[in-house]
Amino acid sequence: RFATRVMADATREVLESAGLSLSDVQWVIPHQANYRIIEAAARGLDLPMDRFIINLDRYGNTSTASIPMAACEAVEKGQLKAGDTIVLVGFGAGLTWGALVAKWTGPLPTTRRVYPSWYRFLARLRSALRRLDRFVERVIWGRRA
Repeated sequence: RFATRVMADATREVLESAGLSLSDVQWVIPHQANYRIIEAAARGLDLPMDRFIINLDRYGNTSTASIPMAACEAVEKGQLKAGDTIVLVGFGAGLTWGALVAKWTGPLPTTRRVYPSWYRFLARLRSALRRLDRFVERVIWGRRA
């Protein structure tokens, strides 16, 4: 009951403090704990479910990662468009909750090239150096590091 109540209340509260109303919001990206909670929040806000970005059916409850995962997936699918107003709302252990309202400006342009093969090489090198360090310590001290 806590989660179903707090998601709607936190959404209303954050919109009120931003001087916005539910009609200004294009998307709500909730914590993906379970579908029943999201449905209850939609009923409590009197919003249709198609205004909620949900990926629970594909990933289940991913805990803390659920909101950023849903947001990233929405960007990849083209659901989030520049200028959209979004609400991110979540809750957690210990009766904690929070909400954020933001204007989506679009993905940031990449300012540098990413070299995945270079990162993989560095990760392998680091792993090999750690194994070498443990081996040397075993040889010198005669114990398992």
